[in-house]
Amino acid sequence: MPGHVKTGGSKEPDPDPSPFLFVSFEMKKEDSLKPYDPKKSVWVPDGEGGFDEALIQEVKGDVIDVKVGWEPKTFKADKVMQVNPPKMEKFDDVSNMTYLNEAAVLWNLKARYVAKLIYTYSGLFCVVINPYKRYPIYSNRVVKMYIGKRRNEVPPHLFAISDGAYQQMMTNAKDQSMLITGESGAGKTENTKKVITYFAILGSNEKAK
Repeated sequence: MPGHVKTGGSKEPDPDPSPFLFVSFEMKKEDSLKPYDPKKSVWVPDGEGGFDEALIQEVKGDVIDVKVGWEPKTFKADKVMQVNPPKMEKFDDVSNMTYLNEAAVLWNLKARYVAKLIYTYSGLFCVVINPYKRYPIYSNRVVKMYIGKRRNEVPPHLFAISDGAYQQMMTNAKDQSMLITGESGAGKTENTKKVITYFAILGSNEKAK
């Protein structure tokens, strides 16, 4: 995954990383206006490996009639999955969503990715989708945001996982490990570099104290 690049000279301040880390008020407001029916809003297979949002029209035992847009369709009940309420759009941690199903997880990851929020928690794991672009989220400014912070105090980021491992090592005096895995091109090498850079900056700060 590419690192950050300053638009100005070397003495210019680091770019503001907020748009790439936090869900903005405007996004939350727009998401809150999304049409939603807690009893009828569902996900259904789109026939291409993905999912469409639909509204339940009628339940007939183990078969459910729905409308995808204006198109009526019928699915077996076990293929229909609940949609999460709008307040959970672009959720930081998918494991805390009301409805935890495949469609809901994929939609949340996609929604965050489109909003340039490439990091998302899934319980103890941190999922990252490679944007193949340079985002200003690995600068010294961002490092300082995460040093000594608990995971729930800052937005999802590789640095939060790194700092958690470091704090556990210092507190418990035990070795820690981080598993960075993914398919070819997912960004494993670049993320590993970011972890090493974070520890290097953290170590230099500790020595300076």
